[in-house]
Amino acid sequence: MSLRVLWELAHAGQPLTFRELQAVAETNPSLLNTRLKEMRAAAIVVHHTGGYGLSEEGKALVRLIMPLDEWATAWGARLGAENDAPAALHAIQDTLERDRPRSKES
Repeated sequence: MSLRVLWELAHAGQPLTFRELQAVAETNPSLLNTRLKEMRAAAIVVHHTGGYGLSEEGKALVRLIMPLDEWATAWGARLGAENDAPAALHAIQDTLERDRPRSKES
């Protein structure tokens, strides 16, 4: 979910309200709220009067993951998808989240 939030904020071109971000990220409010709190605590996302946006650190992080976007676009084309980079990123994110080690409390 954090990758999706980064993606949407990077491509929005302006701050997004919570509801706008929830709609474009296709998630539930509880999960989005948790991720935004984590990302704000990590100084990756900031809250403006008009909504949420990327901090300078968040923008730097997006620049670092842009090669992943380029790879996903090419990968989608090779798979015959219509260059659906967001779908490819969802697949990558799902895999990373599924394979992430869980704490013993989970």
